[in-house]
Amino acid sequence: MARRASAERNTKETQVFVEVDLDGQGAGEVSTQIPFFDHMLEQISKHGRIDLVVRATGDLEVDAHHTVEDVGIVLGQVLADALGDKAGIRRYGQALVPLDEALCEVALDISGRPYLECNLDAGVEAIGSFDPFLAIEFFRALVTSGGITMHVVQRAGANPHHILESAFKAVARALGDAVSLDPRLGGAVPSTKDVL
Repeated sequence: MARRASAERNTKETQVFVEVDLDGQGAGEVSTQIPFFDHMLEQISKHGRIDLVVRATGDLEVDAHHTVEDVGIVLGQVLADALGDKAGIRRYGQALVPLDEALCEVALDISGRPYLECNLDAGVEAIGSFDPFLAIEFFRALVTSGGITMHVVQRAGANPHHILESAFKAVARALGDAVSLDPRLGGAVPSTKDVL
C-alpha cells in the first residue's frame, strides 16, 4: 500500500502545495521563497528519508510568518493522510543530533494528540530572511495538524544556524523512525486501544 499524500492550501495570504511519500529515499523539492526555511525543510526530507515536495508563495512583504506556519499546517495534514489508520508504524521516534557546538534532542509520538514542548533559543537575529522564532511556529503548526506530540529540547548551542539545523535534523530523524513500519506488528495499530 502506497503511503503517499498531497494537499493544497490557498488563502489570501499564502498558496501552499505539499506532497509526501513516507517510503521514499529522502528526495526533496522545496521552494518557499525563504532560502533558510527551504534548507531546513530539505533536512526533514533527507534525514527523515521522506520524499517531500513543497511549493509555497506568500505575503513575504508582510513577513515570513504566514508562509512558514501554513507550510507546517499542510505538511502535518499530509503526513496524517499518508499514515491513514497508522497500522504497523513504530509510532514513537527520538533523536539526539549534534551540529558543531549545538545539540538538540527530539522525542515524538504520532498519537493523535497534538502537543508541542519546545525550548529552542536561537536568538532574535534573522538568519537571512528567517526569524528564528518561526521555527517554533512551524513545529506548532506541524504537530497540531498532524496529531503529533513532540518535545524539542536544546541541550547546547550558540550559533543560531547550528541550533535550528540541529533541531530540524533531530525532528527529521525522529519522524522518520516514527513513521517507519515495524514488521513485528504485523500491520496492527500500535496502541492498546487499537486506534490512534
